Amino acid sequence: MDAPTGHDRNADQIAYWNGPNGRRWTDRQAEQDVLLAPVSDALIGRAAPKSGERVIDVGCGCGSISVALAEKVAPSGFVLGVDISVPMLTRARERARQGAPVDFVLADATVYRFDPEHFDLLVSRFGVMFFAEPVVSFANLRGALRPSGRVAFACWREPRENPWMMAPLQAIYRHVPKLPPQGPDDPGPFAFASEERVHRILGDAGFKGIEMEPVALSLDIAIGRGLEAAVQAALQIGPGSRALDGHPPETRLAAAKSVKEMLAPYVRGDSVPLAGSIWIVTARAS
Repeated sequence: MDAPTGHDRNADQIAYWNGPNGRRWTDRQAEQDVLLAPVSDALIGRAAPKSGERVIDVGCGCGSISVALAEKVAPSGFVLGVDISVPMLTRARERARQGAPVDFVLADATVYRFDPEHFDLLVSRFGVMFFAEPVVSFANLRGALRPSGRVAFACWREPRENPWMMAPLQAIYRHVPKLPPQGPDDPGPFAFASEERVHRILGDAGFKGIEMEPVALSLDIAIGRGLEAAVQAALQIGPGSRALDGHPPETRLAAAKSVKEMLAPYVRGDSVPLAGSIWIVTARAS
């Protein structure tokens, strides 16, 4: 399966999620699903999918949300998971129960030709912050929704609200140069942290009734496996992993030592809970 053809400005993201980093996220699918379970629960609860509804899961990744949504809309509903990552979609297809009302398509949601006015609900867990032209992307997605259609997605709030991600990164920065700074409109995990920007994007794409609910979280980066597991998680995925890319083993060992020292005060038995915060964004197609 080849990487999808997409919007020209999304080429870097397509390359990223089909390279070593996409495979790394796929390898850690089970751990990430446990870590992000509080996010998934909050998102699905707010989206309130109903039996018989047709749903798009944007940036579905390894399919966790798609599979959960399929259980909610069964037996007469349907879920379409959309993603640009070959390795992650391969895992998603492996996880879907045979006969479940879910399918997956390898595509860039910015340009994919969805059936017009066909879907009732658009959902995403961290899959919409990587569009280079988000107004164009959301306008295309809005065209797939019925006039009564609705949107619910989760995105990260500001970095300072998410020490679970940023505190280990600061420890890693003692040993490697900082990642290049991102502009406020650049694709990335915090691209939708600004309320004003999210309202502007969705409004320009034609959505109405836009609301943003802050949700505070406690995320166990050890997922119940102890301090060493928390250290490995910080090194293997997310910004810490990107910062360490290309550096020699001795640098990684030194960074791991600093991360372990930083995390030690947060250990609670086999857990290492750190604070996080998301927006649950909701809107209507019209």
